Amino acid sequence: MNAVDDLRAEHEGILRMLGIMRVMAERIGHGRKIPAGHVESVIDFLRLFADQCHHGKEEDIFFPELERAGIPHEGGPIGVMLYEHTLGREHIRAMVEASARLGDIGGEGYQDLRAAMLDYSGLLTRHIAKENEVLFPLAEKVLSPGAIEALHERFEQLERERIGSGVHEAFHRLLDELAAEYRA
Repeated sequence: MNAVDDLRAEHEGILRMLGIMRVMAERIGHGRKIPAGHVESVIDFLRLFADQCHHGKEEDIFFPELERAGIPHEGGPIGVMLYEHTLGREHIRAMVEASARLGDIGGEGYQDLRAAMLDYSGLLTRHIAKENEVLFPLAEKVLSPGAIEALHERFEQLERERIGSGVHEAFHRLLDELAAEYRA
């Protein structure tokens, strides 16, 4: 597996979680509570896997390598991706704040959680499409196969340092458990 394949594979897991979140938001919209533990698990996944691990690989390793290969930061796809990562973090913060105020299903906590989940899901779905359809093919044109392969080793090291060994696999088990509950 090379670095671009690694990022694409991680996108599949993130998209799966976004589907779970949409089902959760739909249930909230129909007046059904979501167990607090499920909300915490979603937020942990987004913070650790999607942001610290996946976005960390992009921001700290992949994007700088693309810049060195001539892809501009400003006015180009890298700047857009970084801006959207920032927006995503704001939506995660909104989910954290709303989850601290969960109570009655008709209350503001659940409604704010629902809105933040839908906003994040929409943003990341579009974001992933841009990376998969525009940025990754561009990277495969400007980076040599050897360079892409070497980035994969750096990705593995970042993952070990940021989230630890076995956590990636644990998040995939979490996705399976939540998908069974939320049919995503």
